[in-house]
Amino acid sequence: MSDKPVLVVVGSESDRDRIAPALAVLDEAAVGYDFEVSSAHRNPDQTAELARGARDKGYRVIIAGAGLAAALPGAVASLTDLPVVGVPFEVGALRGVDALYAIAQLPSGCPVGTVGIGNAKNAAHLAMRILKA
Repeated sequence: MSDKPVLVVVGSESDRDRIAPALAVLDEAAVGYDFEVSSAHRNPDQTAELARGARDKGYRVIIAGAGLAAALPGAVASLTDLPVVGVPFEVGALRGVDALYAIAQLPSGCPVGTVGIGNAKNAAHLAMRILKA
């Protein structure tokens, strides 16, 4: 296993606190990860480069968190063959329901394992199970 088999990505620095529970689980389990901020909307080229190059950098699974339109997990999954775990964030008028639907209802051929709204801890647990498979 690589020293850092997990890539954790969110679209905005303001999402760091929302994904922090996943980072804590990975830290507690001594699973290496890199944390990146890259928006599918504001930095599409950077996000594409990150996703396309993830395997070459030794990552084996990606955790992507997003709220509102929640494009990031699907955008990342469309550009890599690595497993992607999506975390819908509880933000906006719909309190994360829109993000949940956006992540869970991706088209065939673009799978994203989706955890519950705001459940970043489960994203880390799922990523660790994928690493053990």
